[in-house]
Amino acid sequence: MTDFTHLDSSGHARMVDVTAKQPTVRAATASAFVSCSATVVAALRDGAVPKGDVLAVARVAGIAAAKRTPELLPLAHVIGVHGCTVDLTVEDDGVAIEVTVSTADRTGVEMEALTAASVAALNVVDMVKGLDRATSIREVKLLKKSGGRSGEWVRA
Repeated sequence: MTDFTHLDSSGHARMVDVTAKQPTVRAATASAFVSCSATVVAALRDGAVPKGDVLAVARVAGIAAAKRTPELLPLAHVIGVHGCTVDLTVEDDGVAIEVTVSTADRTGVEMEALTAASVAALNVVDMVKGLDRATSIREVKLLKKSGGRSGEWVRA
């Protein structure tokens, strides 16, 4: 069982000890997509969603989520989120979300980027569900990461 970094020799969950690791610059980019009806897309483009500025709320929620990831994922480390961008683009079939999180710390920010993309998407759904309850989230995924022992990785 010791092949699994998050399990001890008895098979119990544990947080990996990164105390001895040196901080390095790291970044991760994740995306999500919120599928919306033509009615919702039109309301987003016209700024006519009754709950207000959907993209602004989702952007701030995504940033807040990146910073609170360890509260949601019990084995995630508390690290400094030193940068976070949440870009939302209204497309013909919904809202594309791309998040980049950066740090100079002992462990990566992949989970922070994925959490931010997911929470931003959830906020879009929350803000537009009164217009269309069929709105859905799809394709939450890591696009790339850099830094740390494993170096660069980019989704094919």
